[in-house]
Amino acid sequence: MIRLDQLALMRGSRVLFEQANLTIHPGARVGVVGANGSGKSSLFALIRGQLQVEAGELYLPENWVTAHVAQETPADPRSAQDYVLDGDAEWAALDQAMKEAEAANQGDELVHLHERMDRIDGYTARSRAARLMHGLGFRAGDERRPVSDFSGGWRMRLNLAQALMCRSDLLLLDEPTNHLDLEAVLWLEGWLKRYSGTLLLISHDRDFLDAIVGQVLYLDHQRLELYTGNYSEFELQRAQRQMQQQAAYDKQIEEQQRLQKFIDRFRAKATKARQAQSRIKALERMEEVAPAYADSAFHFEFAQPEKQPHSLVHLKDVAIGYSEAPILNGLNLDIQSGDRIALLGPNGAGKSTLVRLLAGEIHALGGELEKHQDLKIGYFAQHHSEALDLQSSALEILLHKDRNLSDQEGRDFLGRFGFGGDEALKPVAQYSGGEKARLNLALIVYARPNLLLLDEPTNHLDLEMRHALTVALQGYEGAVLLVSHDRHLVRTVSERFWLVAEGTIQLFEGGLDRYGQWLAERQTAPTTQPDAVTVMGSESRKERKRREAEHRQQTRPLRDEIKKADQAMEKIRLRLADIEEELSHPEIYEESARQVLQVLLKEQGELRGKMEELEEAWMQASERLEALQEGVSIEG
Repeated sequence: MIRLDQLALMRGSRVLFEQANLTIHPGARVGVVGANGSGKSSLFALIRGQLQVEAGELYLPENWVTAHVAQETPADPRSAQDYVLDGDAEWAALDQAMKEAEAANQGDELVHLHERMDRIDGYTARSRAARLMHGLGFRAGDERRPVSDFSGGWRMRLNLAQALMCRSDLLLLDEPTNHLDLEAVLWLEGWLKRYSGTLLLISHDRDFLDAIVGQVLYLDHQRLELYTGNYSEFELQRAQRQMQQQAAYDKQIEEQQRLQKFIDRFRAKATKARQAQSRIKALERMEEVAPAYADSAFHFEFAQPEKQPHSLVHLKDVAIGYSEAPILNGLNLDIQSGDRIALLGPNGAGKSTLVRLLAGEIHALGGELEKHQDLKIGYFAQHHSEALDLQSSALEILLHKDRNLSDQEGRDFLGRFGFGGDEALKPVAQYSGGEKARLNLALIVYARPNLLLLDEPTNHLDLEMRHALTVALQGYEGAVLLVSHDRHLVRTVSERFWLVAEGTIQLFEGGLDRYGQWLAERQTAPTTQPDAVTVMGSESRKERKRREAEHRQQTRPLRDEIKKADQAMEKIRLRLADIEEELSHPEIYEESARQVLQVLLKEQGELRGKMEELEEAWMQASERLEALQEGVSIEG
């Protein structure tokens, strides 16, 4: 178990927590929450041995293997799959030792190593790594690409896959969903539900926390408090405690006022002097009960847009893409005043591309795009910080946008977003990712748009700011087009859902719950048209049957390849079982049978290598088949 005993931790001169006592039992799933700067990431650094305690003790089982997500990824020339495999350190060591033993013709040592590899299920390591990558959104063939080929966000996914690859006793995850789309978030949620070790999870995604954790560790005011239940249950318990705390505080104030009144009245009277002195001592001894405090420092709202035309944007037969290569085709869409639309669909399907088109960052490759002359867009991009002047302060940026705004008015406005006092005067370059996101939101709110384009607006926002944004959007009178993996935000704000997949956009009925079911159904019956999808535009029955026949013809080679791989793997499994049976007899290790042993070991190694190749080929063929079947699933 993990145990903190009267522990104190500091970062520089700042006390993060002190006299902390905590016990986390093996197998627990704990959500770690608290305001930015409360010490969540520092607690993880302490557990990993990167920080030293100021006082007290931290107890952690010595034999535990701890996995965490690296924050940096070098431009590694190795393949992505080899990088992910590094997460299983024991497998990597055994794999190297087996290669050395084979080269040195060390039969007995090789037998021992094979047994150890079998015990840790090491012969499925490559296929496990490929499945992890697939679940996190990588496409077939990506496992062979060098790490250096991937962008920063995809490298973070590789770091996550590497951490999940580790057969750990303790898994530390710090905001693992920040670089994922909704599909990958749902996959990760399922994976973590099956994880058998102890999990400590820092997350600002309340739906993600609710689905996974059974306890919540709350860091607040230099204290650690462990609550039983998921995040929603924690919020309810904390609210009840705060109500009780406020009541105790109010009662204390009332008692202090009564005592002070007695002291003031009778201090100068000799007959009452002793009683007055006793009241003074009672007042001094009275335990201070901290007042309940407001959860969030962030409270803002969107002002009513200056103009609200009924039809904001109209797309007719629009094609969108890059370098003349369409990603989305034949789009016929309307966005009207008051619309609240969430975009669903896998990563890379074109959600952000559509948003960029509407924001004016790219042009349509074809068709007609009509925008109302009074359209005023507020655009929150995934890489919002790139649009900020990093050398200017938040106040300077705001005053530059509105020359008529006074210094004090600018300070007052920014204060509602947590930029009070000197924070509004610091260069933006010194801000954290969350602070830059808050500033970008503040600038959007100030502009009073009538259409909000929000592309992953909650990345880097803590729970308090996410709550403030959710409340503000509920009162917003303009239109919203939202891309987000934060299901609570999507569910609360959105009224309509558009599915972006396989080169088109369609109305999706049933919301997020139906979307999760559809994703699961697509894995088991990918050729079935989902009932939740309303196809925009119809085609003749004859045309549909023609396309389905073409599709069957197109996928036949892949289906044959998968069938052959299955048959070959079954033959290898049977032969490996025979070899293991022979290796289980003691006489095979006698000197007289040494040559037979070496032949068996060599065959076993070759068969296991062949099995790895077949598993990888099977997976790649399955992924290609799935990609082709998605075309029928979405479009047909």
